[in-house]
Amino acid sequence: MELRHLRYFVAVAETGSLTVAAEQRLHTSQPSLSRQIRDLEDEVRAELFIRSARGVELTASGKAFLDHARLALAQVDAATEAARRAALPAKQTFALGFQTGEEITWLPRAMRVLCDELPNIDVTISSSYSPDLADALARGRLDLAFLRAEPGFDLDYRVVSREKLMVLMPSDHRLTARTAIRPEDLVGETFIMASNKARVLHDVIERYLQQSGLDITPDHGVDNLAMAMSLVASTRGLALMPEYANNLLPWSVVSRPLEGDAPTVDLVIGYSRSNTSPVLKLFLSRAEELLAPFTT
Repeated sequence: MELRHLRYFVAVAETGSLTVAAEQRLHTSQPSLSRQIRDLEDEVRAELFIRSARGVELTASGKAFLDHARLALAQVDAATEAARRAALPAKQTFALGFQTGEEITWLPRAMRVLCDELPNIDVTISSSYSPDLADALARGRLDLAFLRAEPGFDLDYRVVSREKLMVLMPSDHRLTARTAIRPEDLVGETFIMASNKARVLHDVIERYLQQSGLDITPDHGVDNLAMAMSLVASTRGLALMPEYANNLLPWSVVSRPLEGDAPTVDLVIGYSRSNTSPVLKLFLSRAEELLAPFTT
């Protein structure tokens, strides 16, 4: 079994299509990819995919194999990144990641924690979706990130904030007249739901709807806040999103709080326990300073 077999398998599993995986992810031919998948199935002695006219779906064996394949690839990438860093000049680097939009609040606080060391280190900043940040941490491409506590990754998390969910709506929607939105106000409206890619937020919203006794079928699924705001404006729908969205709202979208005890979603700092960066160790030792603006 070679690494390419694992990369091919993961690409097919994530796209649900041999054709899409071959053309858009792997840049190879579909027949060649099919042969590689068959070779892998022969190697593990189990059928990993069910093939149909609609594409491919993971079998029970495939689902069990997927987590291990992702972990193996992440460990290889982390080893490669560690070797590359070891070959760099002596000046240390520290790679910070932020769930898009959160850097407005948290980047200044993070830099304040590092201020004493800034002359001695190169800090790089990136923003992305939370699952992608978790993947980058696992692969050693980031040292620390502000994200959701994504399941399925061998990472440590520390909660830094609990964000209430609020309702996003078009700026001229009839519900803007309310100071707070009741759960039942969501019924009958076009509903925009966090997709499975935004798993942590998706699960929080789903529990809230169930606990409120609401049977709502989402009309649209979104991976990130930008998609949510675009669909709110274009479909005149409603979306439940964390309150940091207020940092990014366009004129066409407004927010209202939920009535009563609104559900919350945690923002955490995440890192790999195998990361031996002394800058990471310093940051974690002073992490309580991140909360200082909220307690003073």
